[in-house]
Parts: sequence; structure tokens; C-alpha cells
Amino acid sequence: MRTDPVPKNGNGTENDAGSPVVRAPSVAITPPSTLTPPDARYLPAAPASPGAPASPAAPPSPAAPPSPAAPEIGTPSRAWRIRADSWEFLGYGLKQLSTGPTGPTGTRQSGLSGQVNRALALLESVELYWAFPGLSILGRLRGLIREAQYQEALELVDGIRARMCRAKSVPELPGPGFSDSADAAVQEAFQITSDRPRFEVLVVDDIPEQDAEALKSDMLAQRRPADAFSYCVNAVPSYEDALVALLLNPDIQACVLRPGFAIRASRPLGSDLKRVVSRHVEGGLERLRPIDRILRLAERIAELRPELDVYLVADVAIEGLAGSLTRRFARIFRREDRLDLHLSLLAGVAARYETPFFTALQEYSRRPASVFHALPISRGGSVGNSPWIRDMADFYGQNLLLAETSATSGGLDSLLDPHGSIKKAQTLAARAFGADKTFFVTNGTSTANKVVHQSIVAPGDIVLVDRNCHKSHHYALMLSGAQVAYLDAYPLDQYSFYGAVPLESIKKMLLDYRRAGRLDDVKMITLTNCTFDGIVYDPERVMEECLAIKPDLVFLWDEAWFAFAAFHPVYRRRTAMAAAAKLEAQLRDPDFILRHERQARELWDRETGEPAADDAWLRTRLIPDPAKVRLRVYATQSTHKTLTSLRQGSMIHVFDQDFEQLNGEAFREAYMTHTSTSPNYQILASLDIGRRQAELEGFALVQKQADLAVSIGQAVARNPLLKKYFRILGARQLVPEQFRETDCSMPLSQGLSAFDEVWRRDEFVVDPSRLTLDIGLTGIDGDTFKHDHLMDKYGIQVNKTSRNSVLFMTNIGTSRSAVAYLVEVLVKLAESFETEKRTLGPRGLRALEARIAILSTAPPALPDFSRFARRFRGGTTPDGHLRAAYFETYKEGATEYVEPAELAARVESGQEVVSAGFVTPYPPGFPILVPGQVITGNALAFMAALDTREVHGFDPGLGYRVFTTDWLSSDS
Repeated sequence: MRTDPVPKNGNGTENDAGSPVVRAPSVAITPPSTLTPPDARYLPAAPASPGAPASPAAPPSPAAPPSPAAPEIGTPSRAWRIRADSWEFLGYGLKQLSTGPTGPTGTRQSGLSGQVNRALALLESVELYWAFPGLSILGRLRGLIREAQYQEALELVDGIRARMCRAKSVPELPGPGFSDSADAAVQEAFQITSDRPRFEVLVVDDIPEQDAEALKSDMLAQRRPADAFSYCVNAVPSYEDALVALLLNPDIQACVLRPGFAIRASRPLGSDLKRVVSRHVEGGLERLRPIDRILRLAERIAELRPELDVYLVADVAIEGLAGSLTRRFARIFRREDRLDLHLSLLAGVAARYETPFFTALQEYSRRPASVFHALPISRGGSVGNSPWIRDMADFYGQNLLLAETSATSGGLDSLLDPHGSIKKAQTLAARAFGADKTFFVTNGTSTANKVVHQSIVAPGDIVLVDRNCHKSHHYALMLSGAQVAYLDAYPLDQYSFYGAVPLESIKKMLLDYRRAGRLDDVKMITLTNCTFDGIVYDPERVMEECLAIKPDLVFLWDEAWFAFAAFHPVYRRRTAMAAAAKLEAQLRDPDFILRHERQARELWDRETGEPAADDAWLRTRLIPDPAKVRLRVYATQSTHKTLTSLRQGSMIHVFDQDFEQLNGEAFREAYMTHTSTSPNYQILASLDIGRRQAELEGFALVQKQADLAVSIGQAVARNPLLKKYFRILGARQLVPEQFRETDCSMPLSQGLSAFDEVWRRDEFVVDPSRLTLDIGLTGIDGDTFKHDHLMDKYGIQVNKTSRNSVLFMTNIGTSRSAVAYLVEVLVKLAESFETEKRTLGPRGLRALEARIAILSTAPPALPDFSRFARRFRGGTTPDGHLRAAYFETYKEGATEYVEPAELAARVESGQEVVSAGFVTPYPPGFPILVPGQVITGNALAFMAALDTREVHGFDPGLGYRVFTTDWLSSDS
């Protein structure tokens, strides 16, 4: 029975964007004169402070719009935005109040004062979880507002906002005499040096407020001017408060746990956050010993924010604890070890901040050198004195030229045989992404895929592969000599693209090979996670069930578009490396072993040793045999696509229990086969520094990118004009019902708990940062909409379109201004469509309606893989000799070109026509035809309906390249 993990909102209805129909906040950037009070639904509630004035109702006006209701902590995914808006509105409101009352009765002034107090109450409820500005400064601010000292309050808020924005020039404490009366916490917060990276330390301990302030002061007293980083300290009293802080506050880089903390949150939590936190709070925690509670909290921190350093401070005999706790804590201290704790906090962040290769490259560029090797551009030698290409140095800068070299001396290391800075940079990347090993690739994930395939697959090995994988996989399989068995993803015919491969289809193919006696020949399976269009697998379940059928199956997950996912707690569980780590832990769990034994008794005949019928295996969620399974998992990622890296910067992540024994040498040979002996050092350096950024601020950036995408979806869903022409496609449109246990179209718009629930339960989910915009009602095809309307007219760049959709992607560099501009452009386009429609006569309207009808109805069905021609198959199973078909085309007389019309006639007449090459529309870059594939009328009809301008392997002037009939019938 289908369930919805999210209670309905408002009137119990939900639109296709998964948003409450009754709410419609503005998404545009608002000028200061019309600032709207922040949406309080998404932040904590707190009782009004004593003495806070009541909030009289003010008549709606541009300067003082109605204030929202009292807040509670809603969804953490939006907290960063609402918090920033709250401080911005507070500054605006105080500025207005400081200018004095307006009107004869000051009604507007009174209403604005109420809104300012509500904004302040909202901030007081959330700032508990931030060290800066902290509750002490907020208390000071409330006192100024209560005494109507609005100018002084405004100066304090301006200082806070400047510090929060990491401004280079930060004001001193404001107000005459204020510094003398300010307490130590306020003074300390404003005296942080702003030219050093700074972070926050979370201390979890239930101690009185006075002791908490003394603790903070004591820790901060250890700081020195020579420290590489600066930090603030925040103390929360409970287990739940610690989890809330970690979800809300991305500035936290270290946690210090001290015995004595409580379990329950000190403030009321909203329903969304309560559901999220409850999933990480086990029952009966109060009954556990303090050390066991601490261990549980440390484990939960590792689940939510594995990049953070966790320290234990205790007064017990820590010598006896150290051996058993090392895995959970970076270090264990007694309370008096203040300086060591301080130095450890800095060292922990320094370990993530370290960029071995980038640093080595910087140092090399600063050294004097004389170049007597290849690469004239090195040190700018061929550029600096040239009157003809001097503009190259002007454009790229001198550092680029100084850092160019072909030498591996001076700490620069060799990519093909790393022993120094590159090796260390790759080790740090493996830690960041949860891999056993990581390898840098400087010519894209296409090359990364070729490396992995060649290292694993030998000629004759069978590889199961999604036919819709990127074309690099198909070329890699051809080069490796694999026997290719194509899997079909579920089609989304209405939108002319594919989803993902159902687990049932994968299991069925493995069982077919078992029945045919060829399961031992199956070596690897290759799947794309997530797809170009944002469809995400459940890798843990896929690997778990596949390994129950074939315990040594190797997995290659193409995560070209999913590198960012490792740095968010919900996304992370659907990455290959996280899933592999969880599976490895489960395989050691005694309960998991017992579950397998019980299931084995049902699926295997005890007397004959034969498996039960395939139907029973297909109906059952399979549990692999821990005694037989070997976890061999690879992931390829385009760092340059979704994290910070120069173009072609990619990584290969490895979680292979048999790597050194079975694949180490082959991998190194494959790596050298496909890697340039002259790798681009700038790309390598960018991979190194991109990893640093991901570890230190990835959580904040990924949270932001997903939230901004949701705001676009909500804007489209709520704007009456936009809804006439556009629709954001959610899970209901992109994931068929049989693959969903839940029924939430855009779960993140309903809160983090819904997002978490859906991503735990459904077979396929949709990445919220991918927005597929249905444009069928505009009457404009996707390619024309992209080029003529978005890119040429407004400078909005997008990667992919289909015949009636455009794919927008937010990323870690997307800004709120960019989001507002996109919404503004869509509104302008909708207005232009309205204007154009009004000018059309009857004939023009009929033509428009005809175009809309074409784009709104399903085109020719997406073509599944047909079959390999008999000449290129090895038996009754579906795999084929892709390599043999590819190289057969090299022989004279083997192929010919046939125009589309003639080819269609041949196919319709029943003749078997076989493709002699790859035919690949780009984007998205997967082949409609491969060498050796029998061409069908469905494939030709689909190609005829495509509006993609770039099709690799098809020559419009010559047609399709196919094998000649004579050649196929010969024995050549």
C-alpha cells in the first residue's frame, strides 16, 4: 500500500512541485524599500523574551508588510537562507526605526517595531546553534531594541552581518561606551582576526550558562596570533541539540564531547526537524552509561558529518578507554589538557586544509629556474618576450606560466608513478570520498571509465551494462574485448529520455545467465548513478541483491554527475563508496549472517543443492552470503562537473577488497595506457584544492544548491503565469509508480525529513538539484528554446534538452541572484508568449496549437536495445562481440552508407540490417545504435523525430553506415 511520509499541508493538497498550494512567498530579490520579513516557518520557536513589546498589527504596505506567525525549527535545508534573510531584515527594520516615526500617530513605526521583535525572536531561537554571533550578543541587541536605542542596535547588527559575510574590514564594537560594558563573549566575538580562515567548535555538555561561558573563554584563551586558523566555541546541552547544530550549522568543523550532556533538545523542535533527529536518536539512551551515550553520539556525528573531527574530554581514567575508542575519536583528553586540545583542533582542520600537490606547485612557481627540457611555455619563456602572443600572459596571468613544467622534481611528483605530493593528494581524496584508494584523472571521466573497464575485463568476459550509459563505456567495452549484454532502462517516452535500469531486470538477467550455465563468465555490471536527468539508484540494495546471485560481481558506478553527493547526509547514502562501506559493515554483523541463513533455507533445496525457481528469487529482497561475498566497487566521478576543478578533472574511487591481489597490476597498466605522460599540472592542482573545499564546506554548498533548486521549482509551481507554460517534472513524472513506495513528487520542498524518508525507501529517486522543465505548452522544441530563448537572448546556459524539456542544474557555485534571474527570465518569456498569442490570428493560433499538440503527445517510443546480429553473438544469451563488430568494419567491402529513407524501406520489408558504428545523439551521449546491432524501425523513427543538432556517427549527407548484405552472409 502506497504511503506518503509527509503530512499534507494547508488544505491537504499538494501540487506537482510537492509544495503546499496555499503558500506563496516571493522568490525574487527584493529591493531594500520592499523587504519582506523572513519566512519564519523554517526556523526555531522560542518564548518571547521578557519585556518584549507586543506586536500590533500594521496595515500592509511596501515598507512594513505583515509579519509571519511565531516560528519553530522547520526544515534544516532552508535554515541557511532564512537565517541570512532574518539578519538582513533586522538591519533594514532597525534602519527604518532609527530614522524616527512616520505619520501623525507613528502607526507604521509601531508595526515595524513588532516585526523587528519577531525577527529577533526568530534569530534567538536558532542562534543557539551558532557560536557567532551567539546568544550573548543577541541579548545585548535585544536590550538596545527594548530601550529604543535603534541606531546603536543597527551598528551592532551591521557589525554582525559584516562578520557573518566574512568581510575583510570588520567594524569595531559600536556605540559610545559600549565596549566598556560589553561582556567578554561579545568582545571576543568581534575581535576574531578576519584574515584567517575561521570555523566553529561544538562542545556538547549540559552545564550552567555561567560555566559554559567560562568554558568558552578558557578554550579561546589558548589561541595564539601565529595560529593558522581562528575559531569560536559554542556549547549545547544535549544529544539532540548536538544533532540539530550539525544539521543547521555548516561552520562547525570539530566536536568536543564531554560527559554529562542531556538527551532531549533544550528548545521545541518543529515536526520536520523532529522527524529527522528522531531517526538518529535511539530509544533508551537515558539508561545507558555516560560513556555509551557518548559513543552513540560519536557514531551519529559520523553518519551526519563524517568529515568532522570528534574529540572526547573526560575526567575518568582515559588510559583504559583509549584503545577501545580510537576509531570513534580523533583524540581523548583530560579536562586540564587545554593547550593540547586547542592544538588538536587546529591540526584536525589543517589536515583537511592541506593540499600537497597544489602547495608543491605554488612553491615550484616561486623558485628561480632555467629550463633545458621540453615545454617552451614553461616559466613563460616563449610568451613573455613575444610581441605577438603577449596577450596570452595578460589573459591567463603569470602564475599559470610559472607553474607550467614537464619536470617531476621539486616536490611535483609523477602522476604515473606517484610517491610524493600527488600520492598524498590522492590519499587525502580517498579519505574525503570514503574510498580505499583514489586516482586522479586529467582527461575526464571518459578516460576514467576506460581505465576501469580495461583493468577489470578481459576478452570474453561478460559485462552487463545500461545501454544508456555514456558513450565512453561502450568504447571501453569495445577496446577491452568484453562480451556486452545490454540492460534497458525504463523509458520516459513523453519526454524522450530514459530513466534507470530496474533492479528486477538486472536480477532477471543474472538469473538467466545462471540458468544458461554462464554465470561464471559474468564479470562486471556498469550503471550510471545519477543519470544526466537526475535519476538516482539505491546502490546498496542493487549491490546487495546482485551479490546474492553472484558473490564476486564487480560494480562500476559512473557518478560523473554525482561527485558532490558525498558531502550531504541524505545524498551520501546513495553513493557507491558509502553503500560499499555500509555493506562491508553489514557483512560482519551477526544478525545479517543469521538473516542470510534463514533466507538460504527458503531459496535453496537442502537435498539437491539446487536453487528455487527464478520467480522466488525475483520476488524476494535477496541477502548475500557473507562467507562468499567479495566487495569490488569502483566509482568514476567528474569532479569538474559538480565540484571545483578545471575542465577534465576527474577521479576514480576504489573500494575493492581484492584490489592488490586481483587488480592492482592490471589497473596500473590500464592507467598508464590511457593517461598522458604529460598530464596537466593545473588540473591536478585543482583536484587537490577542490577536495579541500569539499571537505571543509561541502556540506554547506550542497545544502545550498539543493535548496536553491527547490526555490526555482516552487516559483514555477506557484506563479499563475509560469504555470500556463512550464512545469517542473518531479518523481511522479520521472519515476514510475512501481518503483516508488512513497508518493511525494518533490520531497525536499516538504522538508528534510521527507527528503530523507523518500531516499531511504524508494528504488529510484530524483536529485532535487536537477530540474527538468516541461516546455511543451510553449509550442517551442527544447533545442530552439535553449539556443534562441535562453542562451542567445538572456545568456542562460544549460546542458541538455529533449524535444519538449530543458534541464536546469544548480551546483555549488549557483547564487541566489542567479536563481532570481532565471525566474525573472522565465516570467519574461511567459509574458512574451502571452503577447505573441494575442497578436496571432486564427491561422496562427491553429499553427501554435498544432505545435503544442506535437510536443505534448508522445513521439515514437524510445528504442530499447534490439539484439546483436547472429554473426556477432556467441550463443543463446544476449551478449555480443562488440569489439569484433567494430573492427570488422575496417575490412574493405564490409560496410556501406544508406540514406534514412532507403534504410527504413529495407527494415520495413523484413531485411535484417546491421549497424556498422555507434550512432550517438549528444547530449546526453548514449548510443541509439552500436556496432553489430540489428536496426529496427523504432530506432529509425526515433532518430527521425530527434531535434538534437549534434549526432555522432551519423552523416546527414551520406546516411547510416551499415554492414553490407553480402558481407553478413559471407564467411569473411
